Amino acid sequence: MGLCFSCVNQQTVGVIQRFGKFARMAESGCNCLIPCYESVDGFVSLRIQQLDVSCETKTMDNVFVNIVVSVQYAALPDKLYDAYYKLTNIPEQIKSYVFDVVRSTVPKINLDDVFTTKEEIAQSVKNELTKSMETFGYQIIQTLVTDIAPDMRVKNSMNEINAAQRMRIAAKDKAEAEKIMVVKAAEGDAEAKYLSGTGIARQRQAIINGMQESMTQFTGEFKEVTASSVMDMIIVTQYFDTLKDIGASSKSNTVFIPSDPGNVSNISSQIRSGIIQGNAVKEM
Repeated sequence: MGLCFSCVNQQTVGVIQRFGKFARMAESGCNCLIPCYESVDGFVSLRIQQLDVSCETKTMDNVFVNIVVSVQYAALPDKLYDAYYKLTNIPEQIKSYVFDVVRSTVPKINLDDVFTTKEEIAQSVKNELTKSMETFGYQIIQTLVTDIAPDMRVKNSMNEINAAQRMRIAAKDKAEAEKIMVVKAAEGDAEAKYLSGTGIARQRQAIINGMQESMTQFTGEFKEVTASSVMDMIIVTQYFDTLKDIGASSKSNTVFIPSDPGNVSNISSQIRSGIIQGNAVKEM
């Protein structure tokens, strides 16, 4: 009796039948067959295969979404007979189970939560497929939710909601920044005015001290000169210094000031009168 041969590829098992009945499994490599008695009916792949299942379902808040579940599966080496003979269409069987699990799980979840609970959905699909497909000679390696696609109008609405929230936060932050700038500007202005007032007060105190010292020295050297005469002279000096400063400034407004030195005596008499009245009020 002659023999014939059949070659089986790596990671593949050949199913050999004898007169239409299962005889044995042929491993990868060259296998001998009895002519007219045995034949290779088919092959079972031992590789990990992937099936992408697209399922449309409704969420708890009545939004239709399209969910893509990727299922990775492989035939069990010790159940190759079941893997070949029990099911005629493995992909369709897997799709049926995926549809059943997804359409029974997602309607219990709101749309926003679907994106955060996709791992739980994938695990539910895996658990259900593992229990059912092992009886058919297949193991489920992994299940992944690879895409969640709601309607385009729903996507645009979600983007608009997110954009509005971000604009509100940005407006709040901008208002806080402007508030800080106004407060800091006010604090800076107050500090500047305080320092300016302190400087002016010190300047005036220095002027008074200088005038006091000048009067003491002048009256000490010239006994016949009275303090009133010295004060008049100092006022005249301050008067001309004021005219000089006003004339030297290019940004000063027009100011009308009596330029006759004879008016200085009137100014000094007014200052003395004011001092006398102030002292009289203190003594009362």
